[in-house]
Amino acid sequence: MMGGHHAATGAAVWLAVTTRLHVDLSAVTSHTPLGPVTFDVGLGLLHVSPLGVVAGALVTAGAALVPDADHRNATIAHSLPPVSKALCIGMEELAGGHRHGTHSLLGLALFTATAWVAGLWRVPVPGLGPVGVGAGILSILLVSFAAKALKLVPDRLRITPWIVGILVGGFIALAAPQEEGWFPQAMFLGVAAHIVGDALTVGGVNLLWPLSLRPPKAFRKIPVLASVWSQGGYMAVPLLGKAGSFREWLLLVPVSLYTVWALGTTVYQTLAPR
Repeated sequence: MMGGHHAATGAAVWLAVTTRLHVDLSAVTSHTPLGPVTFDVGLGLLHVSPLGVVAGALVTAGAALVPDADHRNATIAHSLPPVSKALCIGMEELAGGHRHGTHSLLGLALFTATAWVAGLWRVPVPGLGPVGVGAGILSILLVSFAAKALKLVPDRLRITPWIVGILVGGFIALAAPQEEGWFPQAMFLGVAAHIVGDALTVGGVNLLWPLSLRPPKAFRKIPVLASVWSQGGYMAVPLLGKAGSFREWLLLVPVSLYTVWALGTTVYQTLAPR
């Protein structure tokens, strides 16, 4: 899956689990055979403040790109120079290459644990209350990942990602939800969304890395099953085909529209006078 699509799906997942927005179409449907149409969008499973919804969407969009830190030439390697480049080189060595350790259940657990530790670093500041220093610092990197993948910053200005990352990281540190578990939850959802997205492409992922469970020989003779479980232990449900395919774009258009709508609606409801 393409980097920008990973970021969009990560934000969409966070919005889906933290909001439940009511849609009222009765004004345009009340005089039709359907009658007044109203429905809710979103699961609303995690309860955070509106500012937390916005902060979490930014973090999750960046977290949905974290697994690609195992590639020194990935887009995110150029997101926060020179720190991101050095990080990706080191991650590539530790993870054993692209789509190995960072795209596994072990990688998911380690990234979530890292976010949990960072989320614990909160410093009480007079007049501001507890400030999420750890979440803010890590968010500088995550937000720069998302900004680069979504092409929100120009490539020619190397200082721009730092400015954007620091500003948003400061916002997240100050506006972070009071719930202590929000930051690791955002990281978990973002990384999980990335892994699922790559599992829907023909390359697949090895969830059990560093183990490589090979399929039985009988599997290899069945065309459909052979594409689901490869000899290298990679699992895939290749509904999207190759990365960047038309099917992937077909899926990401409504996902992106939902992300913009849900985020915009949350901000509007927060700022609108009551």
